[in-house]
Amino acid sequence: MRPTKSFATPLLLGFELSESLISQLARANDGYPPYNIELVRKPDQAESDKLRITLAVAGFSDDDLDVTVEGNQLVIRGCQSERMDADYLFRGIAARQFQRSFVLADGMDVSSARLSNGLLVIELFRPNLHQTVRKINISASN
Repeated sequence: MRPTKSFATPLLLGFELSESLISQLARANDGYPPYNIELVRKPDQAESDKLRITLAVAGFSDDDLDVTVEGNQLVIRGCQSERMDADYLFRGIAARQFQRSFVLADGMDVSSARLSNGLLVIELFRPNLHQTVRKINISASN
C-alpha cells in the first residue's frame, strides 16, 4: 500500500508542498525580531495586492541588514558587529543576529525596503494579472 501525502489532492495541480518548507515554517517562529504584516489599501480600491512587512530592528544600521529574495522566499538577515573598543560596565543590549523568512506567493515581488527610526519596512506587490480564457483545440488521433 502506498503512503498518502497529507496535502495530496487531485484538484491542486502543480502546488506540491515539500516537507522542508513545512519544517522551515515551523522553525521560523522564534519571535525575534517582532514584525507586522499589513495589507495596503487605497481608499478608492476595494482590493489590493500590496503588502507591507515592518520589522522592529532597533540598533541595526542598514549595513547590518540584508534583504534578499531567494526563489520564492523573502529572507531578512541581521548581523550586528561586536564593538571591541567598548569597555562595558553593564551590558543589557546584546549584539544579536537573526534571520527571518517569509514564503512569497507566485508573482509577489519586493518593490522597496527602507530603514527609519529602528523599523525596517519592506513593500511587496503582485502585478495585476489579467485572467484570460484560452480555447484549447482538440485534435483527433488516428
